[in-house]
Amino acid sequence: MIKAALQYLMSLKDTKVMEVNGESYSTEELHRIGKVYDPTPIVSPVRISTLTGLVDYIKENVDKLTGPLVVHVNSPISVSVYSELRDDARRHQYIECEAWTPRIRYGEFMDVENFNIMLQSCFLENPDRAAILKVAGNIVEENNVTTKDDGVSQKVVAKAGIARVEEVEVPNPVTLCPFRTFAEVEQPESNFIFRIQAGPRAAIFEADGGIWRLYAMQNVKAYLNEKLEECNVKIIS
Repeated sequence: MIKAALQYLMSLKDTKVMEVNGESYSTEELHRIGKVYDPTPIVSPVRISTLTGLVDYIKENVDKLTGPLVVHVNSPISVSVYSELRDDARRHQYIECEAWTPRIRYGEFMDVENFNIMLQSCFLENPDRAAILKVAGNIVEENNVTTKDDGVSQKVVAKAGIARVEEVEVPNPVTLCPFRTFAEVEQPESNFIFRIQAGPRAAIFEADGGIWRLYAMQNVKAYLNEKLEECNVKIIS
């Protein structure tokens, strides 16, 4: 009995392949072995950071591709280019395009100097950005601020000069336009909550439930549809 058991264990060393109902299996836990229809190895994608580069790659047919392509808008900052489905149910990925976007500190209170810099460097100019910068600028100059808060809007009393105190109403919610998708397309606006704490410290909080992502992806898809109109591609998002 022990001898038979040892012989069985020794037999497990050798992996065998068997046919069951027309499919190939191995004796190693009976893992299915996929049929190989296309011997071409899966390629490594080219990594780029602009939609312009993606469009140029497809239009100029850099890799001399012959079949149709699938362009997938994965997110506001990511687009991939794939081959059509192969016989082995896999795809080649030719392009991995990731946008360069600034790091924006949402939901994090910071000193008003850094807050001011973030607004000016990471957000497009619009009336609400100007209103927030006015409040933050007054606070920075004198570092003397009190707030009146009803839970929705705030009124900030900021010393605007040696003998003058100015009451500035802070709009809420505010409509801002951060840089958060590819530079080639329109940056979507969305709502934010602007808050101030003693210190003084300021922060903005996203208040649109992430809907901006849908608009950003629609903008990317529309841009690619326009630029690749005459190419053999299918664009999905």
